[in-house]
Amino acid sequence: MLTILLKNCLVIDDNHNTTVQKDILIEGKKIKEMSEKTDNKDNVSQVIDIKGKYVFPGIIDCHTHLGIIEEATGKIGIDNNETSDPVTPHLRGIDAINPFDISFHDAVKSGVTTVMSGPGSNNAVGGLSAAIKTHGSIIDHMIVRNPIGLKIALGENPISTYGTQNKAPVTRMGTVSLIRDLFMRTQDYIYLKEQSNLKQRDIKLEAVIPVLKGEISLRVHAHRADDIITAVRIAEEFNIQKLVIEHGTEANLVKEYLKEKNIPVAYGPMLTPRIKMEMKRRHYSAVVDLMEAGVKAALITDHPYNSIDQLRTIAAIAISEGLSQSDAIKSITRYPAEILECEDRIGKLEEGYDADLVVYDGKPLNINTKVLMTIINGEIIYRRTDS
Repeated sequence: MLTILLKNCLVIDDNHNTTVQKDILIEGKKIKEMSEKTDNKDNVSQVIDIKGKYVFPGIIDCHTHLGIIEEATGKIGIDNNETSDPVTPHLRGIDAINPFDISFHDAVKSGVTTVMSGPGSNNAVGGLSAAIKTHGSIIDHMIVRNPIGLKIALGENPISTYGTQNKAPVTRMGTVSLIRDLFMRTQDYIYLKEQSNLKQRDIKLEAVIPVLKGEISLRVHAHRADDIITAVRIAEEFNIQKLVIEHGTEANLVKEYLKEKNIPVAYGPMLTPRIKMEMKRRHYSAVVDLMEAGVKAALITDHPYNSIDQLRTIAAIAISEGLSQSDAIKSITRYPAEILECEDRIGKLEEGYDADLVVYDGKPLNINTKVLMTIINGEIIYRRTDS
């Protein structure tokens, strides 16, 4: 088994906003040991002296379309929206993610080691997303958790996609009616299944069962505050236990309500122009308002709408708007791991966690800092050659 010893690592304790020096022993795909000093080098395959450089947990983006909207391909590589039908819960993101998309290399070079990738928001119900590592050639071997959630979309996107075709949904009411219809039919389907009265399986309804049973999250594309409240209403109506708001442009306007309901927000993208009405109130300090109110918020790129290599930049900008360094670190490590329900494996530098680490030549959230090395599952995937 491959073992790597990283010596003299400067590690940030984001709970106390302090730094400590550690030696980190990696065994196979896991962090085996973290200690102040490790002199025993027996059975160590490789020893690397980090020389007091910063070592950070692998960065996590909990909302992207990485590999499902491919770069440098044109329309032929855009696979995120099956716009032949507004209700497609049975679509699975992993069936369209291309691990050879060049954006995966960008992710690794920028220290992003895990992402959520999946369907887009043109449909009222878009399909199932997955949490994956950013290195590999076979998507099935890159999976951290699949599926991690069912995508539904409220607001402008489904309406503008289907309304022009004189096909439902034409209004917000129409969008929600399609979602309700699907959930009601799934409830009936579950009952028939439990009573052994099911004559044949329904691929769409089978995909919704894990949401209604609390096994995966309902992930709701919602920018406007009223759409966010609609998402909460739908979840409570069907006793859905796990809800994530995606984008959440106006989430800060209802922050106390989200705190009361314990609903997290995957916030962003931040670096895009206000290309539609729903994004009119977008401002960089909104995530600060959410965090200060006690709402769990993770920063996202929504790649390719912001490039995957901009996630650390977004966190740095949020700091300039008043976000504490501790919260900024959590917003791209611990909190997205928790939103993806993978917090027992990723998001922290701790013994027993996946060996996903990034080495920087300076403070990780300084805009001028460079990535020197990216390790995923205990393997050095990227190493800056001029370092």
